Amino acid sequence: MTMTRPDRERLIESLMDDILGLGPLEVLLNDKDITEIMINHPKQIYIEKKGTPMLSDVTFENDKQLMRVIDRVVSSIGRRVDESTPMADARLKDGSRVNVIIPPLALKGPCMTIRKFSKEKLGPNDLIKFRSATPEIIRFLQSAVRSRLNCLVSGGTGSGKTTLLNILSTFIPAEERIITCEDAAELQLQQDHVITLESRPANVEGKGAVPIRDLVRNCLRMRPDRIIVGECRGGEALDMLQAMNTGHDGSMSTLHANNPHECLGRLETLVLMAGAELPSRAIREQMASAVHIIVQQQRLRGGPRKIVSVAEITGIEDGEIHYQEIFVYKQIGIKDGKAVGYHTATGIRPMRLEHMKAGGEELADELFNPTPEPKFEELY
Repeated sequence: MTMTRPDRERLIESLMDDILGLGPLEVLLNDKDITEIMINHPKQIYIEKKGTPMLSDVTFENDKQLMRVIDRVVSSIGRRVDESTPMADARLKDGSRVNVIIPPLALKGPCMTIRKFSKEKLGPNDLIKFRSATPEIIRFLQSAVRSRLNCLVSGGTGSGKTTLLNILSTFIPAEERIITCEDAAELQLQQDHVITLESRPANVEGKGAVPIRDLVRNCLRMRPDRIIVGECRGGEALDMLQAMNTGHDGSMSTLHANNPHECLGRLETLVLMAGAELPSRAIREQMASAVHIIVQQQRLRGGPRKIVSVAEITGIEDGEIHYQEIFVYKQIGIKDGKAVGYHTATGIRPMRLEHMKAGGEELADELFNPTPEPKFEELY
């Protein structure tokens, strides 16, 4: 059989990808515009490109080829996936997050979802450039982090919570000792004095599991200035609140919720999952004193990701936690299939301005003046 030179080069490249890399996925992983790779089964791979999901023409030959790639990814961080453990979280060498689920749970064949992380680390100016936030919002969040207010980043799946948490962490002074706790390490902090901890699932015998709760408890013995929990999904929420209430000010985490009100309700539910027999009022009092700022991130229609609310917890009254929104994103309509609107301050002055001033962060009153609604063509 004769082969042309381009065909031979493609074959060699394909073989090298199979032997040394992740097979057909290499071409997708190397595409900077792709942010998500969703493998439904070997013959169907969807991608998210510039915020828009689409079907890729890349496929695997069969289940075996896909399983080889899955095993290579999972085993690289000391985890396993098989019939007895058919689900696993992992990460690629560049920090991209991976979730795997295989038969018998996945009926059409092995499934893998890869959330890619940009090789270029985004900063606060990128949020302004992409119009995900305004300079006023960034200035307020910078002051909140530097003055050691505890922050929660709330949002739905794929809304950009981890990216936003990475950006907020850039405001932490370089001399502070930061400890991160995650299920699959994906935070990319830019400071030097950082310790990264990762939970561990049980081994084949069902032993050796180290959940995030244990990591957070261990953090307290490591003299942290700040603790960052990648995502609160269970009982570790209680340990995180206790850490925030015992001198580890300026700590941060993320949470799945659609708005600040739901964020508080979900946080209370997660604390109950810790199994502590605490009355609801005691939990809410802990929450009200531990959490200071909720930053709500949302993926809007058409793909754009924006900060849609910055809320401040004001306290607890009659058993209910109260908060006030300092900045909001007002969606006005749809243009070219994408949601459009504008950011504005609500006109409410934060109650912790004196605390910020005492921490060396003085904010001008003009920062909190509402923005007039722009013309429709100027919306974003």
